[in-house]
Amino acid sequence: MQHLIHLENITKVYKIGTVEVNALRGINLSIQPNEYISIMGPSGSGKSTLMNIIGCLDTPTSGTYRLQDELVSAMDDNRLAEVRNRKIGFVFQTFNLLPRASALHNVELPLIYSGIHATQRKILAEEALEKVKLSDRKMHRPNELSGGQRQRVAIARALVNNPSLILADEPTGNLDSRTGKEIMGIFDELHKAGNTIILVTHEREVAEHADRIVHILDGNIAEDIQVKNL
Repeated sequence: MQHLIHLENITKVYKIGTVEVNALRGINLSIQPNEYISIMGPSGSGKSTLMNIIGCLDTPTSGTYRLQDELVSAMDDNRLAEVRNRKIGFVFQTFNLLPRASALHNVELPLIYSGIHATQRKILAEEALEKVKLSDRKMHRPNELSGGQRQRVAIARALVNNPSLILADEPTGNLDSRTGKEIMGIFDELHKAGNTIILVTHEREVAEHADRIVHILDGNIAEDIQVKNL
């Protein structure tokens, strides 16, 4: 089976003045289509750096990264932006919604960048909102929605381009426990529907929704555990 993601000897070194900080120290990781993976690690472990590289928000200092056999690690900023929009759907802890735009328009945004016609954008955005059971709130602005509803909008936005990968960074971090469980239920359903999901979290209870948990420590993979049978 062809890997969806293949990281080989990925390093990331940040220079702070004359000091070099090794955030990643030779990461080797492969992810198959339709896997559901949690990446865990304490603050400063390198998990956020790894997420940024997988999400094409940053580039490695050395090593190779292939996404659907495209050599992402050799791309320039313009190509990285194209891959981000075409192949990766992001869900962030802070939602990252436009405050003056409706839920529908927020979900449409990736389609605008893809050059999709307005009529088709509206259809696709409404379908994505239906998947997260928020059709009845499509004309509401973020300040008219609860935290859980805002995260549902963010998930719909991540889905609307039919990406190869959904990358979620602490998606329940700003939610109460009950709402957090509801949001994780949505991710569970998306995985059952065939989506590949990478979840970055420090919460064990959240991580255990995944089939596989990768622990990052001091820039290395300390543990890679299959927790559910595929």
